[in-house]
This record gives sequence, structure tokens and C-alpha cells, in this order.
Amino acid sequence: MENNYQIFGIRAVMEAIQSGKTIDKVFVQKGLQGNLFHELDKLIKKNDINKAYVPVEKLNRLTKKNHQGVVANISPIEFHDLDNLVMQTIESGVTPLFLLLDQLSDVRNFGAIIRTAECTGVHGIIIQKKGAAPVTADTVKTSAGAVFKVPICKVDHIKDAVFHMQASGIQIVAATEKTDNTVYDANFSLPTAIVMGSEDAGISPSILKVADQKAKLPLLGEIESLNVSVACGAFLYEVVRQRL
Repeated sequence: MENNYQIFGIRAVMEAIQSGKTIDKVFVQKGLQGNLFHELDKLIKKNDINKAYVPVEKLNRLTKKNHQGVVANISPIEFHDLDNLVMQTIESGVTPLFLLLDQLSDVRNFGAIIRTAECTGVHGIIIQKKGAAPVTADTVKTSAGAVFKVPICKVDHIKDAVFHMQASGIQIVAATEKTDNTVYDANFSLPTAIVMGSEDAGISPSILKVADQKAKLPLLGEIESLNVSVACGAFLYEVVRQRL
């Protein structure tokens, strides 16, 4: 059975995968055994679907129905191919603006970022296949439907997307407090991809190392950081200000 982009039960999830639905993540009860589960597990691996082993209490919170130890999130959107999206954006003659989200995991922050991205003319958002916030009903709600308007790409590693952007003439600007440069020092009139980090750890060191520029928001109070979706909005509107 299916409810709000969620399906449960081993056979139902197997059928969804076999029918070509875009599965964002499968939650599997720890210690689950049996022939049918092993068939499902093979399908998950074959299709490179994100999987997490969780206690039964987590599954019971996800659904009150008989889940048989398996619950899956169906993505409400089709994901775009990164190569095609970058090429189409450049060929259209606009100045590219992309967002790279490095391990951002909160679905509501994700939704809020997508909403701001749509309002500021972002041409695409790139997330990692594993560890990133899934596109769920909550994402759709907090994005106010913008999730259906902004192309989203999934990649194996954010660093791969960074190298691809750089090879395509797009500068990588990392939003991090580990710099003396502020967002107002960056030149956003150039083709740009902005990297935002996770809620707790920020941008991973390996991404910071290969970024073309680092930039921070000046913080005048005592709290040391902003919510990531708010910070992302401030960065994107500085791009808008420079490009208007």
C-alpha cells in the first residue's frame, strides 16, 4: 500500500522497485531475515538504492500499518542528470547558478532551501545519493511546491559534482565560517555553484580544499552560526543583488 510517497511491506517495496519508481530510501528492520527479504535486498543493491537498518520502533513511528519490517520513501520527483543539466544551462545563454548541498540531512531545511532557490533563479540543486535529506511529503510541503520547479540531481559524491562544475567553467564558492572573506567579497556575476554544508558538521574538509573561494556571513551577535536554510537565503540574495 502507498501513502504520501511512502510504501510498506516487503512485496509492495519489491514491486515498486521493479516497476521503476524512484525510491529515495528503504528503512529495514535490524535483524530481518527470510527468503523474501533476501530477494528484496538483492533488488536494493542492484538498483543502488539508499538503505538504512533501523530498530522496529522507528518503523512503527513511520507507519501504523503492518510494515513487515520494511518501509520505503518514494520520491515525488524524477531526478535530473547532472551532465545534461549543466550543459543545457550553459547552452541556454544564462549565467549559471547552482547549489551543492553537502550532507544536508533535515528535510524541512531542504524544503526551505528549495523554495528560496526557486525564488532566486537557481538552475539546479545537487545532492549526494547517500546521507542527504530525502525528497518526502515534508520536503514538498516546506518547499511550497518549488520541488517540482527546480531541477534536482543526485550524485555519488559531491566532490565529483565540484570537479564537473569547475571543468565546465563554473566557480565553486563554499559557504563557511573558516575564512576571512565575507559573502560581499565574492564575485557572483561569474558562473557560480554555492556549496552549503550539513547542519552539524558544515562542509566536509575535502570539499573546502578544492573550492575556488570560501565566503562567510558576518555575524554580529553572540550565536556563532545561522540555520543553514537562512544562511543559504542570504547567499542567494547576494547573488541576485549583484546580478540585477
